[in-house]
Amino acid sequence: MVPGSRTFFCWQDGLSPQGNIVPINPACSAAVAQSGANSLYNWFSVLRSDGAGRTRGFIPDGQLCSGGNPNFSGFDLAHEDWPVTHLTSGAQIQFRYNKWAAHPGWFYLYVTKDGWNPNRPLTWADLEEQPFHTADHPQSVGSPGTNDAHYYWNATLPSGKSGRHLIYSVWKRSDSAETFYNCSDVVFDGGDGEVTGVGRPGPTPTVTPTVTPTGDTGSCTATYKTVTSWSGGFQGEVTVKNPGTAAVNGWTVNWDLAAGSSINSLWNGTHTVSGSTVTAKNADWNRTIQPGGSVTFGFTANGTSGSPTPACTSP
Repeated sequence: MVPGSRTFFCWQDGLSPQGNIVPINPACSAAVAQSGANSLYNWFSVLRSDGAGRTRGFIPDGQLCSGGNPNFSGFDLAHEDWPVTHLTSGAQIQFRYNKWAAHPGWFYLYVTKDGWNPNRPLTWADLEEQPFHTADHPQSVGSPGTNDAHYYWNATLPSGKSGRHLIYSVWKRSDSAETFYNCSDVVFDGGDGEVTGVGRPGPTPTVTPTVTPTGDTGSCTATYKTVTSWSGGFQGEVTVKNPGTAAVNGWTVNWDLAAGSSINSLWNGTHTVSGSTVTAKNADWNRTIQPGGSVTFGFTANGTSGSPTPACTSP
């Protein structure tokens, strides 16, 4: 899901080697303490069967992120620590929404007004009056019932935004009254889709301007480790290093998945899959690696990790 919703990121955050969900992020932990772990096993089900696309006057203030569904009330909590996606105001991105079941319909995307305070429960007055984008029955890929199946479309993010905001989505089915409601916490800071707040705490990424290479470019290496695994899946991490004396300006990492494995999601980069081969490329903010420096990207996948040997190339 891009940008990830609170339930999606908290599901990722809490995945454990035993297959149960034990969140690390403080906001996710508070949500599960209130709503229970089932809210994360069913992270894709923040819905109202009687929604019929209704918004103001139907979903009460302070309950927008749960859609007024008591099974997800913990995700209405006001908290500064929700995982966030770093974005650039006015940029075009590809939105993705999970297709756990095939539900044709419309997606309405709203954004918070300037000055929104994440330390207060979200109200309708906090959102811009009109959606900044509407997707009408977008196309999809993947088989329903899998984590990587999704609807997708390109949209331009609101311009003139900076700092912490929230993107609120309403997914109205055209074949029933069922309606999905989701909150995605974002930061407009010049980012390119990188995610912070999922998994073990780490430094907030620094957005690095794109550098045009002059003369020689550096070389790169890539090493893989399995962060955690569970029955039917695992989380991996790849470290890309620059062992040379010149800056790396753009990098690409390739590796082969174990038989029967598939990528669910990848952060701090972009990726494509051809057969069993995964190709991961840098995001704009982490394309440049200074001599002796390194960056990491992570992913979750179905199946088993095997013993991948990633290879890194730089233009």
